[in-house]
Amino acid sequence: MSVILIGMPSCGKSTLGVLLAKQLGYRFMDTDLLIQESEGKLLHEIISEKGIDEFIRIEERVNSSVTETNAVIATGGSVIYGDKAMQNLKKLGKVVYLELSYEEMCSRLGDYSHRGVVMPGGGTLADMYAQRKPLYEKYADITVNVCKASLTENIVKICTALEEKG
Repeated sequence: MSVILIGMPSCGKSTLGVLLAKQLGYRFMDTDLLIQESEGKLLHEIISEKGIDEFIRIEERVNSSVTETNAVIATGGSVIYGDKAMQNLKKLGKVVYLELSYEEMCSRLGDYSHRGVVMPGGGTLADMYAQRKPLYEKYADITVNVCKASLTENIVKICTALEEKG
């Protein structure tokens, strides 16, 4: 069984993912890196050159092809726009939504121009947050609030939730 991390930009998917993989004795995979490898460009370059819709298609294709077991898989924040990708990831294991308040996301995110944050329709961060939150909740098997807690505390929360869900 794999553990798939979803959540808003800056919620800690990659950082917590590496530590969680070490804790569980799993491999770590970051699907944003797979996208960059497949396209030979950074995420923000793909988005600026090909547009958001094409980026989402690429992201769905890459995440639909993931087959890792016994891995912690950190996804891009926009993975939830691709139902086919999410159905594939759900088959691989437990989907853990790293929940973050809007205020905490903004304080962590800072300048996101080089992070490859997908903003459908050119909306604001508030629009993106409102649009994504119900999608994260829809696909999550487990929700862990990661606001105002240390990395260690969040790893313990995630491991406890995984044990409870079996």
